[in-house]
Amino acid sequence: MTAPTPAPSESEALIRSDVDAYLLQHERKDLLRLLTCGSVDDGKSTLIGRLLYDTKMIYEDQLAAIIRDSAVHGTTDTDFDPALLTDGLKAEREQGITIDVAYRYFSTDRRKFIIADTPGHEQYTRNMVTGASTCDLAIILIDARYGVLEQTRRHSFIASLLGIRHVVIAVNKMDLVAFSQTVFENIRRDYEGFAAKLHIADMYFLPISALRGDNVVDRSTNIPWFDGAPLLSHLETVPVSGDRNLIDMRFPVQHVIRPHLNFRGYAGTIASGVIRKGDDVMVLPSKRTSRIKSIVTFDGDIDEAFAPMAVTVTLEHERDVSRGDMLVHPKNVPHFGHDFDAILVWMNEDALKLDHQYLIKCTTNLVPGTINQLQYRFDINTLHRASAETLHVNEIGRVSISVTRPIAYDSYSQNRSTGAFIVIDRATNGTVGAGMILERGRSVQPRQDAESKPVSDNIRREGSLVTNAARAKLLRQKPATLWLTGLSGSGKSTIAQALEQHLMEAGHACFVLDGDNIRHGLNRDLGFSAEDRSENIRRVAEVARLFNDAGIIVITSFISPYREDRTSAAAVIGPERFFEVFVDTPIEVCEQRDPKGLYKKARAGEIDRFTGVSAPYEAPEAPVLTLSTTTLDVAACVARVLDFLKQRSLLPQSKDESTT
Repeated sequence: MTAPTPAPSESEALIRSDVDAYLLQHERKDLLRLLTCGSVDDGKSTLIGRLLYDTKMIYEDQLAAIIRDSAVHGTTDTDFDPALLTDGLKAEREQGITIDVAYRYFSTDRRKFIIADTPGHEQYTRNMVTGASTCDLAIILIDARYGVLEQTRRHSFIASLLGIRHVVIAVNKMDLVAFSQTVFENIRRDYEGFAAKLHIADMYFLPISALRGDNVVDRSTNIPWFDGAPLLSHLETVPVSGDRNLIDMRFPVQHVIRPHLNFRGYAGTIASGVIRKGDDVMVLPSKRTSRIKSIVTFDGDIDEAFAPMAVTVTLEHERDVSRGDMLVHPKNVPHFGHDFDAILVWMNEDALKLDHQYLIKCTTNLVPGTINQLQYRFDINTLHRASAETLHVNEIGRVSISVTRPIAYDSYSQNRSTGAFIVIDRATNGTVGAGMILERGRSVQPRQDAESKPVSDNIRREGSLVTNAARAKLLRQKPATLWLTGLSGSGKSTIAQALEQHLMEAGHACFVLDGDNIRHGLNRDLGFSAEDRSENIRRVAEVARLFNDAGIIVITSFISPYREDRTSAAAVIGPERFFEVFVDTPIEVCEQRDPKGLYKKARAGEIDRFTGVSAPYEAPEAPVLTLSTTTLDVAACVARVLDFLKQRSLLPQSKDESTT
């Protein structure tokens, strides 16, 4: 196949007529960072090469060199192998694989792009993590001949962990399966079944042929059954500006500039939020306050700046500020402490050493610290948790970390810039791990759970003369706890109340345990620290268990943000009675609803440790049901729950049937 000659673009025409206008237009374009990932030989490098070629981002001498090299190193049996545009290492060309991360830059009339080509081999997982850490969107390629493979799942899981909200699932090499719609739909169903366990806000499925260019830049005539946009059109229009945190102002100080006696400025890159001249600011860790006097750039002073601009700020008052300190708004501060939990990707051939002193670098702050505990390791193929004594290269686990000097940080789900860190070996100065902070200072000390004993040895459980079968026959149902979990404003209480009403009208005994109601009475003594949240859930689980023992169906409506607490609740209630239901609603939608005005208060710093804003939410990994309130109304959600109860024989199939 000979490379075709693409037509001139609008940008090319503008360059010829008015260079200044082109440069101004280019400067104002939005930037999208993306990566390609997936299993080996799924066509990642070929796809990038095709994008670069069809957008005229290849110089003539580069194209000539690629055509020459295709005869020697090409793997496509053609005289033009697009993959050679990114696979530049000798070892990559010899083996026909990607080993290191390759970055390429291109632009269209609508947007600028930085694209990372990441390797597919398991042994280069750490390279994929590096490439994904700054991306807004991931293109996960799947070979249409083989479907969803182990590395497909691995890279999807990592993309989800790294907070990538937009994912394009590109089913490649459709030309090798005769552009079959059946093949595409089967792969789509398989991937959706797996991805239901992940927290990916936006998925776009696309059939393509990267080598031939089908659905890459232009709509393919070979795939008439697909009416979606081609890849480039989707990349140009996918909304990512709302993903960036412009609420929480975080300015880590990188360098103090003191050119003469009359100027002291603090230079750095704004991690998130907006900073304006005249804003009140607080310096962490000293907690001294001041006001922004000026914002200095190479082009002169400006009145405001936003992430990720690199600026120098001056303060109206003399304050002790140095590298590693952070400027924040006084009413919107990050967590500040010695301890945190995190998801850690181990990137070194030498295994993780617990209680060994490493260097922890978070923003511009570099402090000694130790990894105290490995709580569990992820089995990436099943997404299950496995006990482990250490982490080996490319393995991922949840750890507890302590640092010798308190640092300012946010949870990674709230702020990717201040919630990420790297682990550095003190002897070699090499990066050995990369992590995402999950919680704000949550204690890792043992707490009461299902296995804890009462305070006295003179207490014992009493049985009942009424059997569970007798209660089930009387009530025409089997007891269960439907544990509705999700963000504030997701619709949990609305669904719970509607479900309760429907069950009662059908003659079933049920009761809703609502988070706010419980805190008015039974749990009025508890706050919202991680420890109090855990105790809140423990007490609720004990109450639900008593209701279930009475034969009643319990519907709970609690944010219950921590997976560990929900797991403990399941242990208290019993796995045969506990059913986790994820009310899945993006935080943007929850904030728009904000029925109690809580998000507004949390963003203003008036509510501390608010889930989704200043405290993490850990989505269920394997709920029995996922209710998306952005696509399902209340009635549809209730219907899905009722169908589930009947399928599990917790309710009779009809009103006249008895449950035995």
